[in-house]
Amino acid sequence: MAESTMSNETLKALIEAILYVSPEPVTLEMLAQALAGEERERIKGALFELINDYAWPQHGIQIRAVAGGWKFSSKPEYHEVLRGFVKSLKPPNRLSKPALEALAVIAYRQPVTLPEMNEIRGVDCGGVIHTLLEKKLVVTAGRKNVVGRPILYRTSRDFLVHFGLKDVGDLPSLREFEEMARQALGAEATPVREGLGPAEAADSSAAKLPGNAATTASPEELVTDAADPSASDES
Repeated sequence: MAESTMSNETLKALIEAILYVSPEPVTLEMLAQALAGEERERIKGALFELINDYAWPQHGIQIRAVAGGWKFSSKPEYHEVLRGFVKSLKPPNRLSKPALEALAVIAYRQPVTLPEMNEIRGVDCGGVIHTLLEKKLVVTAGRKNVVGRPILYRTSRDFLVHFGLKDVGDLPSLREFEEMARQALGAEATPVREGLGPAEAADSSAAKLPGNAATTASPEELVTDAADPSASDES
């Protein structure tokens, strides 16, 4: 491969611009494709230099690792002011209590079938499942090898992006997820712990907050995350 004539500063500037315009986390593969002709190791080095540049206190935004890629977000120390600012622009889209509860069941018991969700919640979850699929917060994950072969559901990559998680192992405790989801999805406070008990929460690998808990929130907190997959209330 011919040696690149692009300066390191130009390379960093291009990476910065790509991260800025992308509505979703940008992977190293995506950067390599966009910057054809540049060695992957050089791109990776420039990316991490850029991450370090934005870590300095004079910047109000940072570059975070999210769902296998990187994206811009505001720094947690400014979230209170930013939350108030974003709230003044427009009200957040909302997700109903039943949909939020179903999402919590899927997040902590995945992959899970609709009959299993119905049993856990004690109500029919068919309607809210359709909504969560439409909002791309959950996806199908094949069928369970039991009588009737019911469809399995799991959380999606959009779920990780929306909540600022690297993977489902970064899920917080169920109590913390309730508050996080309330802020991120505009849902009213609701006891999502019902039907999921302490044992089920402990069974998941997610009884901890992500390393930077304050950054796992919402359009109100991560104001650079413009896409909000939630929408109007469900019945």
